[in-house]
Amino acid sequence: MLTKLWTKAFIFASAAGALASPLAGKSYNETTDTAPQLSQGMFKRAVSAPYVFTAFTSNSESNLYVYTSSDGTTFSLLKGPAYTPPSGLIRDPSVILHSDGKYYIAYTTNWSGTNFAIATSSDLQNWSLVATVNTKSSLITPVNTWAPEFFKDPKTGQLNIIVSLSTGSYGPFLPYVFTATDSTLKNWSGPVVMSGISNAGLGYIDTFPVYANGVYHIFTKAESNGKKNVEHATAQSLTGPYSFVQTGNFAGWGQAEGPSITQLPNGQYRLYADGFSSGKYIYADSSDLYNWSAYKTIPSLSGTVRHGTVLKQT
Repeated sequence: MLTKLWTKAFIFASAAGALASPLAGKSYNETTDTAPQLSQGMFKRAVSAPYVFTAFTSNSESNLYVYTSSDGTTFSLLKGPAYTPPSGLIRDPSVILHSDGKYYIAYTTNWSGTNFAIATSSDLQNWSLVATVNTKSSLITPVNTWAPEFFKDPKTGQLNIIVSLSTGSYGPFLPYVFTATDSTLKNWSGPVVMSGISNAGLGYIDTFPVYANGVYHIFTKAESNGKKNVEHATAQSLTGPYSFVQTGNFAGWGQAEGPSITQLPNGQYRLYADGFSSGKYIYADSSDLYNWSAYKTIPSLSGTVRHGTVLKQT
C-alpha cells in the first residue's frame, strides 16, 4: 500500500468536496479562447474538484493550461491560458499544493539552457514567478534542462524536484534530484544524480517517482531513437541505485512520454501519459505498479494537451 503518494511529488491536500468542474460541457476553441469568467461560488467548486491537471498544448508551449476533473477521466478547462511566464517557455508543468495552501508549478523554460522555473497561485488562475533555479554545478553544466517533477519523499519529508539534464545537445540525459532548503521553494540544493540509470544513446527523460511499500519506483522515458517508451525501475532510496524491472513497450502503451501517477479512491494507481507522436493522451490502471490495464484514450485532452501533471486533491 502506498505511504502517501504525492502526485508528481505531490502533496495530497484535502479538498472541500468532489464536485465536477462547472465548465463541463462548455464549448471553446483552445487556440483562441480562454475559459469563461467564474463566479466565486463556481470557482470554489472548480478548485475543490478531486483532480487538477496542468499542461501546455500542442499549439502553445508558452502558456499554462489548467483543467479539473471529478473522476480522473473526463477533464474540463478551468482556464487557458492561465499563465504566460515573463520570458521563455512553459513546458512540462508539474503541480503541487504546498504546505502554505498555494499551488506551485515547476516547468521547463526552454529547449536548451541551465535553469527551470517555479510559479505560484492561490486560485489556479492567477500565477506569478517565484524562482528561476540554476541547474549548473561543479557536477554538470547541462546543455538541456527538461521536465522538472515535484516529489515529496515520504521517508525524509523533503520536497524534491527531479529534472532531466543532458551533457550534449538533446542528449544523453540522466535524472537529477534537487532538494528544497526552505519552504519558500526559492532555494534548492543539488543536483544529485539518480544512479543506476544508463545514459547510453540519448538516455532517459521525464522521470516520475512513486514511493510504495518501502520501494522507490520511477517511470521514465527511454529517449533513444527506436525506443521512446516509458520504462520502470526500482530502488531503496530516491537517488538509487536503480535497477530496471520492466523495459521497452512492457505495458502496451506504445511510444509515450511525460508519465504521471496518482492513486484512485479504490486504491488503484492510475498512470497518465502523453502519447508522443500519436497525439493521444492516455491512462492505464494498476493495483501494484507492475501489471497495467489496457490503456484508454482521454478524448477531452487528446489532440490538444501535451505533457502535464494530474494532482489528486483528496
